[in-house]
Amino acid sequence: MSQQISRREFLKLLGAGAVTTAALSGCASATRLVKREPYTSMPEYTLPGTSTYYATTCRECPAGCGLVVRTVEGRAIKVEGNPAHPVSQGHTCARGQASVQTLYNPDRLQNAVRQAQRGSGKFDPMPWDEAIQVVQDALANNDPDSIAFLLGLESDHLADLVNEITAAMGARAPYRFGALGMLDARNTLVMANVLLFGHPGLPVFDIAHAEVTFSFGANFTETWLSPVFYTGAYGNMRKGTPGQRGYLVQFEPRMSQTGANADEWYPIKPGTEALVAQALGALVAEEIGIPTEGLFADVDVAAAARESGVSEEDLHRLAMMFAQSQRRVAIPGAGALGHTNGLDAAKAIMGLNILVENLGKSGGVSLMPESALGNTQMPSTLNDLTSLVEKMNSGKIKVLFIHGCNPVFELPAASGFADALQNVPLVVAFSSFPDETALQADFILPDHTGLEAWGYQKVSTASDRITLSSLQPVVVPVQDTRATADVLLAAVQAIGGDLAKQVPYENEVAFIKAKLEVLVGEDGYYAASDANTLWARWLQVGGWWDSDALLIAPDLTHAVEVLQKQPSALPAAAFSGDEAEYPLHLLVYPSPNLGDGRGANNPWLQETPDPMTTVMWNSWIEISPDLALELGVCDDDIVRVTSPAGSVEAVVYVYPAIRPDTVAIPVGQGHTALGRYARNRGCNPLQLLDIQKDASGNLAFAATRVKIEPTGRKHQLARMEDRVGVYGDRYGELYR
Repeated sequence: MSQQISRREFLKLLGAGAVTTAALSGCASATRLVKREPYTSMPEYTLPGTSTYYATTCRECPAGCGLVVRTVEGRAIKVEGNPAHPVSQGHTCARGQASVQTLYNPDRLQNAVRQAQRGSGKFDPMPWDEAIQVVQDALANNDPDSIAFLLGLESDHLADLVNEITAAMGARAPYRFGALGMLDARNTLVMANVLLFGHPGLPVFDIAHAEVTFSFGANFTETWLSPVFYTGAYGNMRKGTPGQRGYLVQFEPRMSQTGANADEWYPIKPGTEALVAQALGALVAEEIGIPTEGLFADVDVAAAARESGVSEEDLHRLAMMFAQSQRRVAIPGAGALGHTNGLDAAKAIMGLNILVENLGKSGGVSLMPESALGNTQMPSTLNDLTSLVEKMNSGKIKVLFIHGCNPVFELPAASGFADALQNVPLVVAFSSFPDETALQADFILPDHTGLEAWGYQKVSTASDRITLSSLQPVVVPVQDTRATADVLLAAVQAIGGDLAKQVPYENEVAFIKAKLEVLVGEDGYYAASDANTLWARWLQVGGWWDSDALLIAPDLTHAVEVLQKQPSALPAAAFSGDEAEYPLHLLVYPSPNLGDGRGANNPWLQETPDPMTTVMWNSWIEISPDLALELGVCDDDIVRVTSPAGSVEAVVYVYPAIRPDTVAIPVGQGHTALGRYARNRGCNPLQLLDIQKDASGNLAFAATRVKIEPTGRKHQLARMEDRVGVYGDRYGELYR
């Protein structure tokens, strides 16, 4: 291989203290990294059985956690968190640990393919030069207004590149979508941030230094926003300050893992989170002696207690606890924001922080500054995606490129996306796996998996400083795949003309290096006086970030003015489905192991017990014991769950920690494609959701009611727990 740098020379260049050893070469597509594959002839820096470590970034969710990957003789063996990284701080979640199995999954696409008939699953291999020609022709021979890109949330460098390409073409900027972003209610939280603080990003909640934390449906120890970051912060809250143990109160209809770790858990009625926050705010204002205007004026605390199920006595006690603490924070989580009144709930919950003036303080709420590479493009709202569907149905979209998301599976069927896709003449997917959306494409041009890829992630979900997380290959590609950025750039250069001049990059690495030039000379975790040193340190360390915490204090004066103008009469949450016919609230939540469903093709994740139910290899519906008795069902019974939008079958799991008027189903299973480990297993509850929105245009995913009917059939769930040990004799009749 050309231009190899030996380990000895590399360490001489970089000096001691490396987090990882990464050797570099030129930028040509075949020779731009040291050979990382099983060796027949070992490079001099590698010995049999000796480990080599590479810093990179997890691409299993959008959080951007830093990883250190151990390789032996060119094979990825083990993944751990990068201890220097501000987000992961040496930790990973189960999905990050299992990314090695994504790399070596037997159901990965091995090369570019064409599909003569959509949905057939019969693929014809095609050379990459022909595949690039398909992309070139699509870009060159169609009106820019008729070309659309739909990208996921995990590849910020690709989104930046596509933004440059579409701007040069005069086409619309890419849509970005991911079920995790949707089920985090990320757009709703951002909209509240804009209205209250004038900041177009996500807030950061410093629970690590909080004495009291009120969480309204923020399941931060499982999947919410940045679970590795917030789980670490939770651990610090509990034992980080000598002599102090932080106190956590959780409001949610169904006990999550975060609720199980809370000091107090309140099974709040779905959709009443805004009322509870408003009542607490009025009581807090009274306790600390400040006048109430706008949102917190003339609040009927007794009515809020009756409606929500949280007693008046508890509301008064909790308000006093919040008011008397020196460091307290209230978090508007997805469970509260997933209703039609989600934006009002976000403002009411954030209002608690504004009342006690804990903005920009230790244990409070802060804002992340803008990234040196520009802010992360936020997910498209449901309004945006609805507009895309309308254009597809009307024939205005002639070409659709899809990367990093699976909308046929992740969007509710009621959105009409799957049907609209049939009206697009050319669909090109860049999926590494034959997922549900890829099967509806004409061509699948598989991208590398995360451990084979270059890139960067602009951390936007949670960090205490500007953080740019780097990706680099830890092995050579296992299959004949190509980086999507390289495919697009090859097509652009082949088209030539003004487009090639405006997007002049030779390949993906050249693009990344060009974007990183703004960091030369910047003082951060490290400083680099030239581009080559920056690139070496960028790969060695795992990215670039500030050396110290750097957060922005929100504008308190502006936020107070907004709350004073907010009417105290809050809109009630609306639900799809008449209560008489559909009596139960449906709660869907991302699986802590399978995430939005992409982890379902990973056997390590499938066999990892769910932290609350210990169920494996299937999905289930959580029903309270009282509701189970009323319906005449017990564990392992199969029931039909029907909403105004659709119907699925699920296996009953009798769950004591859920309201009797609510049922819950985890998201992640129910695939009809994606490989042998995912296919035909469980159900996809997203297909039950009706299309309702909040004021931000986000999907109100908690706004659908359902009914349940026993089928008379059973299917025993695989799980680890001892039912008698969990439930005791009280529910013994359910199992006889």
